[in-house]
Amino acid sequence: EALSYGELNARANRLAHHLIALGVKPDQPVAICVERSPAMVVGLLAILKAGGAYVPLDPAYPSGRLRQVLDDAAPRLLLCDAAGRVAFDANALGQVSVVDLDMATPAWAELPACDPDPRALGLTPRHLAYVIYTSGSTGTPKGVMVEHGSLVNYLHWSDRSHYQGAGNGSLMLLSFSFDGSITTLFGPLLAGTKLRILKQTVPTDWLAALGEGEVHHLIKLTPSHLSMLNKRLEADKGPAPTRALMVGGEALIPADMQFWQERFPNVRLINHYGPTEATVGCATFAIADAVGGLASIPIGRPIANTRVYLLDDHGR
Repeated sequence: EALSYGELNARANRLAHHLIALGVKPDQPVAICVERSPAMVVGLLAILKAGGAYVPLDPAYPSGRLRQVLDDAAPRLLLCDAAGRVAFDANALGQVSVVDLDMATPAWAELPACDPDPRALGLTPRHLAYVIYTSGSTGTPKGVMVEHGSLVNYLHWSDRSHYQGAGNGSLMLLSFSFDGSITTLFGPLLAGTKLRILKQTVPTDWLAALGEGEVHHLIKLTPSHLSMLNKRLEADKGPAPTRALMVGGEALIPADMQFWQERFPNVRLINHYGPTEATVGCATFAIADAVGGLASIPIGRPIANTRVYLLDDHGR
């Protein structure tokens, strides 16, 4: 399924007006559990336009973890499709009001397609944009709350740094429950370029899509995903699937970057660092020199409007 920007905006606006009528207000968490699809993008934008804070739940995740997040976030509303309903048991869904995105004729089909007015909603940069759950040091999911102001600052930096003249946009590979996906989910939309979403959840299946001959402007992966992908690329003799490769979420392995430097020397390589609490990434490093023989790769310098402090064991 393909959507124009006009269609995407109209669908998101109609759903947003429906959510507002259901009582969604600034800072209110709204859960969304859908498979990777245009409906996922429509749902996320609708929650943001309504003033709510989206809580992404990947239906491919274990049902026990999804239930933990749902219990902790305690949203009044859950947007879901068929995959989302299957991911939860009846008891879990009985605790929230479900907005079914699969309906043939949804209740919001005839609602206005105009943009909700954020001023009328009382929405400010200090209100929450999303709540993303990480495993935390204990293994128990921990919600990280990020405000609109922080998200906008990150996306403006990303747009200026990576999406100027980005004709072919990005391929979204990462789960939307992982904040690393925000770069290639909202980045292309902000730049007005193409966003392509893969339904495949297994990293090794991505090679088929990456090998279709289309060269994307930016692809983002975690180091673990990159290691698996490199093993498949070793046997593939095709061109580079992207003009820029961003890697983040874990410590980067120099040998994996060396593979790209030798195989695809014209691809721009970026190490992107930052905890979820710092809004996706707070430091970035352009890998320009050869990395062969290095034990580690720098995390680089802070992004725009950001400071990085190096502290000792005493917090000084």
